Amino acid sequence: MTDRRYLLVFSDRETAESVAEEVADRFGSLGADQRVIRETLAGEDDDEDAQWLVSVSARLDRSALADLADDYEGWLETD
Repeated sequence: MTDRRYLLVFSDRETAESVAEEVADRFGSLGADQRVIRETLAGEDDDEDAQWLVSVSARLDRSALADLADDYEGWLETD
């Protein structure tokens, strides 16, 4: 089984950073690698329209990450 890349999407940086820490705490022992990325929406000039992503590469159950994203009012996308 190979690692899969997941994107957890949030509206603000602080939330994304909190989720990245929680991913490390919950799934770090399973080899989860995470990082926070800022993503500006295509065609948007306003910095407030930027999304914050937590990129997670790991062999994890998709539902566990979806639940985590939902707990922080975000959502999960699979890359």
